[in-house]
Amino acid sequence: MTKLRLAIVGAGPAGIYAADIVLKAEKQFDVSIDLFDHLPAPYGLVRYGVAPDHPRIKGIINALREVLDRGDIRLFGNVHFGTDITIDDLRNHYHAVIFATGAVRDAPLAIPGIELERSYGAAEFVNWYDGHPDFPREWPLDQKEVAVIGNGNVALDVARMLAKHAEDLLVTEIPANVYDGLKASAVTDVHVFGRRGPAQVKFTPLELRELGELRDVDIIVADEDFELDEASKTAIETNKQIMVLNRVLNSWRERETGQASRRLHLHFWAKPLEVLGDTAVEGLRYERTEPDGHGGVRGTGEIRELPIGALYRAVGYYGTQLDGIPFDEHRGVIPNREGQVIDDTDQPVPGVFVTGWIKRGPVGLIGHTKSDAMETVQHVLQGQADWWAPEHPQPEAIVELLASRGIEFTNLDGWHNLDDAEKALGQAEGRERIKLVPREDMLRAARGE
Repeated sequence: MTKLRLAIVGAGPAGIYAADIVLKAEKQFDVSIDLFDHLPAPYGLVRYGVAPDHPRIKGIINALREVLDRGDIRLFGNVHFGTDITIDDLRNHYHAVIFATGAVRDAPLAIPGIELERSYGAAEFVNWYDGHPDFPREWPLDQKEVAVIGNGNVALDVARMLAKHAEDLLVTEIPANVYDGLKASAVTDVHVFGRRGPAQVKFTPLELRELGELRDVDIIVADEDFELDEASKTAIETNKQIMVLNRVLNSWRERETGQASRRLHLHFWAKPLEVLGDTAVEGLRYERTEPDGHGGVRGTGEIRELPIGALYRAVGYYGTQLDGIPFDEHRGVIPNREGQVIDDTDQPVPGVFVTGWIKRGPVGLIGHTKSDAMETVQHVLQGQADWWAPEHPQPEAIVELLASRGIEFTNLDGWHNLDDAEKALGQAEGRERIKLVPREDMLRAARGE
């Protein structure tokens, strides 16, 4: 039986699903899979890119854990592609590689003043409150009025975490430094800006409902934003999700406000023009927009300004270029054709495949990731003629290589040790888990120390 030694770089949902699909679908090859990640812990954006107060995330992590705990996929955590291992190393040890590195950087927002102090990318803040080991332990929350630009779920996550009271997060796994930072927060008002109207938001109904359940937080919406054009009315009538979103938003118009200590303001039909301030953020200048009759918006010429002390842009994620791998600078993805990586002459790169957000961009939910991985895996398995011919395909060879370079990698047993250590930290305080944040602490726990 033909052997297939497959490397997958990225241990988030995209990488784990791809590994699972290969092992379940493949009958003609003897397959062994090594899963690499630059973090000591697996699960990628599910662990480090989603607000900790999302209960459904536990279900996703449980499903991913079941795949890894079968024991037929080897995990190599704390291994950096490009430095600890290179594409040449992979060619020397595997027949093919699938990159599933996701998109973790903030997409740019090209308006004047965006580079001022106290202007942040949403991904930076998300990584802080999710306890990513490569980000600072502290986050400045010393401004009362802050703005979030974006009308997607990440914008809602950021706005909710800024407005929520820290003690209400103690039922989650937030690290101690994050709780302390949020407990000391000076934020009283969070303003969320979107260029389009309430019928064009990219929120999911669940995310929006969660926003309205915040304790001691008033949701403020303006009646002027709900004067809908015919296209918006049609969308509400014909799309069940939009209908639910519209119902939730309109219910907030009926609420009494003025009693809460914090407020979350939703501004629709608002196009950011400029971040104001000399050295640091002091305000936001924006233009009122209106429907253009073709599904888009146009400016009305009415300019408004709002004093704010900090700004978060949540306008999308952007992939990171990998050493020796083609990259599309415009889209922030690895160029590919149905998961087969292509070079700048539009020709397939033998043995190199891609899945997840680094393949298609930061769109779609977990369900899309599964179907996405199926497409890629099909090309991997059908592309035997283009597989590499590794000189050292023995499973122990890559372990010896990493050891020779002094790389302290975490394996599946190490992850279980780290997992147990975080649960023990939580149990000591009556919580399910508390995340370890510093990389050295994670590695120490993985060693069982």
